[in-house]
Parts: sequence; structure tokens; C-alpha cells
Amino acid sequence: MKRLLCIVGSLDQGGAETFLMKMYRRLDRTQYQMDFCVMNSQKGEYEDEIIALGGRIYHIVEKSSGPMKCLRSIKSIVKENGYKSVIRVNEHSLSVLDLIAAKSGGAEILAMRSSNANSGSSKKRLLHRLFKFLPVMVPNVKIAPSDKAAEYTFGKKAVRNNEIVFLRNGIPYNEYDFSMEKREKYKNEFKLDNCFVIGHIGRFSAQKNHIFLIGVFKELMKMNVNARLLLIGDGELRDEIKKKTEEYGIRDKVIFAGKRSDVPAILSVMDMLLFPSLYEGMPNVVIEAQAAGLPCVISDTITREADITGLVRYLPLENGAEAWAECCAETLKEKKERQDTECYFKENKYDIESVTDEFIRMVF
Repeated sequence: MKRLLCIVGSLDQGGAETFLMKMYRRLDRTQYQMDFCVMNSQKGEYEDEIIALGGRIYHIVEKSSGPMKCLRSIKSIVKENGYKSVIRVNEHSLSVLDLIAAKSGGAEILAMRSSNANSGSSKKRLLHRLFKFLPVMVPNVKIAPSDKAAEYTFGKKAVRNNEIVFLRNGIPYNEYDFSMEKREKYKNEFKLDNCFVIGHIGRFSAQKNHIFLIGVFKELMKMNVNARLLLIGDGELRDEIKKKTEEYGIRDKVIFAGKRSDVPAILSVMDMLLFPSLYEGMPNVVIEAQAAGLPCVISDTITREADITGLVRYLPLENGAEAWAECCAETLKEKKERQDTECYFKENKYDIESVTDEFIRMVF
């Protein structure tokens, strides 16, 4: 059996971890297995599932707390368990140090998947720029979900020279099928009768731009649109956003649903997705929304590759909340029957079977 060691920061429901889990669930585990080296001591949301699937989990010290101890741990895990294949999903160039440690332990396939088109904080962006030569030199398998994510991590030259494997954020399409039964269920749960439902799914963090999002919704309410804002997720800014909805006088129109494990089903209750992120590599949720036939209004900072069905509208954040609200109102007014988008997913290789086959070919 071939085993792949995945080096991650946590095993919670972030985009990078979710991508790996989608691959893991579909492997023939009589031939392939995925294990996880996690840089924190906390139990993650995916841990029980990984153990049930036969995976191993190694908790090590965070690099920020003890960089040398962290790297020595990676080397030791690779060497002692004979891993020949290692993957690191990253958003800044210093993550490559983990692959260097793995190589010193005997790993031969050093895969890196870019997960974002920005590193977030100014400190992380500075570190990324200082060490951006590392992702060019060290990984012998370079993976990205989009053009922007590839250029940010590996550079434009690597993209031009066809050094990048573009592995899409494939999904199990049928799980996202629109269902009137599911729609009615969540209409009842969230008390959404006779309302348009604008949805957002994502961590309450600066990247996702919730302050702007609720500003758009506030402007939409001025247009006498009978709508509700359904927010799925959790994070460090959740309380701040709640306070803002109170300041804006729209608290009773906004639903904070928290983390959910039933996102594919919840998409059936939404009438559109609003997604004004400051940056993204390739947002899973925009792909998933299209699988459910949802129109999406998203920021033009996001790669055009995210529109695989024609259901996506791009707007500059500089246009302001009022212009975004007008676009939302127009989108809701044009609401049509949910379209079947399966053909687009297969054409563009976003079906989970194609992506898993390619993943196996590259990293095992």
C-alpha cells in the first residue's frame, strides 16, 4: 500500500483540509492511504473520520512556537515511517521549509498545492515575498486550483513554462442537486417563508469581507426587497459582525447559522450567493453554489476561472455597497428555475472522479 503524508496547519473545515478530505474519501484504500502531520495539539473536526478511514495523525509543535523542533519532527516522521510522498498545502512560501525537512527524511515526491492568491496579513505577505524563490526551487510537483493561486505561489514564469498542474476543486456533484424538499425543510428551520434568501458560506475573517457584505445587505433592505441574509460559518470576527448588524438595524434580517455539516443541502434554500472576498485562490463555495444552480455575485478579485456555468457575476469592490445591492436586487428579480449544471462540471473537469484520478497520478 502506498501512503501519502499530508502536512497541514489543522484538521478543521478550512478549504485546504476540505480539499484533501474530498480526495481521501474516494481513494481505493486497499491501494492508497493518506496520513496527516498536524501543526497544533488541538483535535480537529476531521480527526475521527480520518481514523475511521485508516489514516494516521501526528500532532507536532507549531512552527511559530518552535521552528527547529517542528522541522525535526517532520523529518523524523518521514524517516521512521518510510514516507516517499509528501504534500504541503500552503498560502505562503515559508511553508516550503516543511518539504525540505521531509526531503531530508527521505521523501522523494515533494508536492505543494497553492491554496490562495494572498497570504493575508502584511507580515505574512512580506515573508512570502522574501522567500518566494523557495516554491520555485523545492517542490517537484507544483499544484494550483487557479491561475491566480499558481502565480502567487509559484510565479508567472512557472505558469508560462507549464510547470504547474491545475487541479480543480472537484466536488461530488450529485450531493448538491437542488431539492424542493430540502428547500422547504430549511425554510421552516430558519423561518424564511416568502423571503428571498441571500447566502454566504465562509469563516468570519478579514479575507471574507463580512463588513462589506452586511453593508451591501443594509443597502438592499432600503430597496424594499423582502430578503434575509443567511451566514454559514464561524470565526474570530463573528461577534463584531453581529454588533454591526445591530448598529445597522438589520439584526432581525440576518441569520447566523454557525458551522454546518449539511452545506450541500442548505444551498437549496438560497436564492443567490453573495461573496465579496478580498482575495481567494479558488473558492470552493462558489463552485458548490453553481452545482446547486445558484446565481452568484462575487468580487472581481476572484479568478474568472471560478465561473464555470455562466451563473457568476463579477463586481469591483470599489463600486461600493449600493451598486452591489442594486446588482443583488437585479439578480433576485431575474430569478429563474434552477438549471442543471452537471455538463459544465464534466466539461471543465470539476467532477470529483476526474480530480481524484489526477491527484493519485501526481502524488502517489
